[in-house]
Amino acid sequence: MDYQNLKSIIEGLLFMAGDEGLTKRQLADIMEIDPEFAVDLIYDLQRDLEREGRGVQIAEVASAFRLTTNAEHAPYFERMAYTPTRAQLSQAALETLSIVAYRQPITRIDIEEIRGVKSDRAIQTLVSKDLIEEVGRAEAIGRPILYGTTKSFLDYFGLPSLKELPEPRDIELDDELDDGTQMLFERLEGRQITIEEIKE
Repeated sequence: MDYQNLKSIIEGLLFMAGDEGLTKRQLADIMEIDPEFAVDLIYDLQRDLEREGRGVQIAEVASAFRLTTNAEHAPYFERMAYTPTRAQLSQAALETLSIVAYRQPITRIDIEEIRGVKSDRAIQTLVSKDLIEEVGRAEAIGRPILYGTTKSFLDYFGLPSLKELPEPRDIELDDELDDGTQMLFERLEGRQITIEEIKE
């Protein structure tokens, strides 16, 4: 496999890894290459992205490599955060939001166990839209962040309080997630908020 193709694979892997990123050992194991060669590929890709002025860059945080946005473009990201598109939530974001609403306070790991898929991006979207926020730390190894809904969440759905959430009809979210999220979707649709079916 040629050098350029290997860098392309690393870029895709870092995109898939999200905020957690990947260590050189993880990349080496996945790609079945030497760890030091993996680092050479990462640094070369990092230089490529910087030289070309790309919209994403590679950052090294706590021995893990991850894709980040270009800091020079921050004003545009801020502008995007306050455009009308803020009213649109993907299916993944809505599903994650309903879990937080019914099970708060809850950690990312617990959310992912319920959904069955990684939820970093959905959580990041909801935090950026001020629908959920950090409400504390769990008493567990690593002290993971606990998430809960915000006042903006209540405004977004036109709810006077969390007590006005649709009743879960005594179901367990772990087993009947679709029913619980559907009730929240119905409430959302009743408030004429757009649901955009896009990949999260």
